[in-house]
Amino acid sequence: MNGMRKVAIVGSARIPFARGHTAYVEESNLSMLATALGGLVDKFNLKGEKIDEVMAGAVINHSRDFNLAREASLDAGLSPRTPGTTMQIACGTSLQAALTIGNKIMTGEIDCGIAAGSDTVSDSPVVFGDKFQHRMINLSRARSAGEKLGVFKGFSFGELTPVAPSTQEPRTGLSMGQHCELMAREWGIAREAQDELALRSHKNAAKAYDEGFHDDLLVPCAGLVKDNNVRPDTSLEKMATMKPAFDKSSGHGTLTAANSTPLTDGAAAVLLASEEWARARGLPVLAYLTMGRVAANDFAGGEGLLMAPTIAVSEMLARSNITFADIDVFELHEAFAAQVLCTLKAWTDAKYCKNVLGRETVLGEVDPEKLNTKGSSLAYGHPFAATGARILGVTAKLLASEEKQRALISVCTAGGMGVAALVERAS
Repeated sequence: MNGMRKVAIVGSARIPFARGHTAYVEESNLSMLATALGGLVDKFNLKGEKIDEVMAGAVINHSRDFNLAREASLDAGLSPRTPGTTMQIACGTSLQAALTIGNKIMTGEIDCGIAAGSDTVSDSPVVFGDKFQHRMINLSRARSAGEKLGVFKGFSFGELTPVAPSTQEPRTGLSMGQHCELMAREWGIAREAQDELALRSHKNAAKAYDEGFHDDLLVPCAGLVKDNNVRPDTSLEKMATMKPAFDKSSGHGTLTAANSTPLTDGAAAVLLASEEWARARGLPVLAYLTMGRVAANDFAGGEGLLMAPTIAVSEMLARSNITFADIDVFELHEAFAAQVLCTLKAWTDAKYCKNVLGRETVLGEVDPEKLNTKGSSLAYGHPFAATGARILGVTAKLLASEEKQRALISVCTAGGMGVAALVERAS
């Protein structure tokens, strides 16, 4: 690593996250992302400034969202000379964007960059079947009235039936929730433990709001000033009344709406830079993004769709030559309470650590008092591509404000992948 520069996390901004089909029904990925980026621009006085690269993406895309990162950067008021790169790696999109931007800063290719993500289920594209889609393409190419009429030869109204948006994995036909039910069954994760973790997430998030932790992180959007999914008044008794959401027939389903993240709309962004760039502009350095890792597993072969973060974390720690004992803060994305609990259990399982992670000893237990202390996705919600940036921004502020030294971030994604990162406090 000789000659490599430190990657400073200057700060972050995001719009409040909203349950799908509530506050942001009139918003798009572009408008939400531009608002989050605009909040970052205002927060750090970047109006008209050239940023070396904005890298952002969305999981649910319209064809109209041509180069989302570039267009949102322009709408946010950055210099027209700021390039934008649109990328996507499911739920790990904005964390992977941060790692990519960070690598460019570390090697000196760029001096500053913004990693971001946006997603909306309220503005999901309506897609028709292949047959009608091809008719529309041929219609756009037709020139004469006869050619246009000919496009509809053999047409049936059944072709107008839209293809509903789905979270099913194309290789298995199962949704993420159904996959997680299989994981919970394999690892023996009880419904009660899932509800307890979800309750803790809501309580920690509500406490963070009460303490003012989010005051400088949130940018109002469409009249919303705070996340609308946090439930400070929920209880285990209320959660126990919820019916299984993904396994409704076997009588053994454990995942419910209460211990799973809701479909969510939102956007988040993080400003990264070299120390020299930040300090030349009088900007803070909250923490350093020091290392990352992306991994994948054979989920279609039964390895567990959301278990790849166990691999990413293990490989990252092996490279950095540190252990869980060296970590003060654990920020694990809560796609489902069961997913977090399966991950934690796998890290203490000797057979799994040896056969899957290639370790002679277990990674070990994670102290619950170090885990998601400000709440996480079960409370705030999970706009797929925005979650990584939300977590990275929270982590950097948490290390700076509570003087903790090192944090580990882990995000599971669709497609059997996981993204992990290490963050260290600026001294």
